Amino acid sequence: MEIDRTALAAFLRRRRELLQSENVGLPRGPRRRTVGLRREEVAELCHMSTDYYARLERERGPQPSESMIASMAQGLHLSLDERDHLFRLAGHAPPVRGTGAVGEHISPGLLRVLDRLADTPAEVVTELGETLRQTPLGVALTGDTTGFAGPARSIGYRWFTDPGTRALYEPADHAFLSRMFVSGLREVAALRGPGSRASHYAELLLARSDEFRDLWDRHEVGIRPHHVKRFVHPEVGALELNCQTLLDPDQSHRLVVYTAVPGSESHERLRLLAVIGPRALR
Repeated sequence: MEIDRTALAAFLRRRRELLQSENVGLPRGPRRRTVGLRREEVAELCHMSTDYYARLERERGPQPSESMIASMAQGLHLSLDERDHLFRLAGHAPPVRGTGAVGEHISPGLLRVLDRLADTPAEVVTELGETLRQTPLGVALTGDTTGFAGPARSIGYRWFTDPGTRALYEPADHAFLSRMFVSGLREVAALRGPGSRASHYAELLLARSDEFRDLWDRHEVGIRPHHVKRFVHPEVGALELNCQTLLDPDQSHRLVVYTAVPGSESHERLRLLAVIGPRALR
């Protein structure tokens, strides 16, 4: 496939013009005259330089890589069909997808909800517990968990291979969380089948962790998270947060939102965390 620079440029311009500040969690200034978003705003959302993005809209520059196209599709809040169209215009085959298949493209609707939760700890995760996007307060609560690579992207994998992962959670809950992560991985591995990423993670953990191996042999399924999660934050201390989950069945993504009971000690500590930010966490 060859890149269609003219159609690609036109498509990018049109999608940028259709996006409004409030659609992507940006404040709308009183003097805004641009139709839709500015190029520099879209470039920031797509994690690329303004010059690089501008050249694409002007039918210039190198052919974008597949990772660049995926980043643009996410930044522009494209649907899966629009994402696939963007890949083809850029001269690439779209990612393979199917009903319920695991993907990393977050739906525009889920992104719009997340963008409106700037003052709330929230994250979008895959069925394997891989964080795709976090709110600023979500980063302050758990650290930036989007930067891991390979199997370590999954919190269930890190739980059994990186002791530091457990430090953020109430010690009395560790045994239950271990069972929950193993149960969840077993269910996903059965759903996706041999050769899936879930099955690969299970094989790696069976070789690396005695605890995982012992729990895997129990064949437990159906262990669900508690509605209240207990954290031990290095800056603000103990937090008891209610956990609400919104599921996107097409992508098997979950939007997880953490809230505290108004007036509670955890509520006050969460407000303090919003002030001090993520400085104590990686």
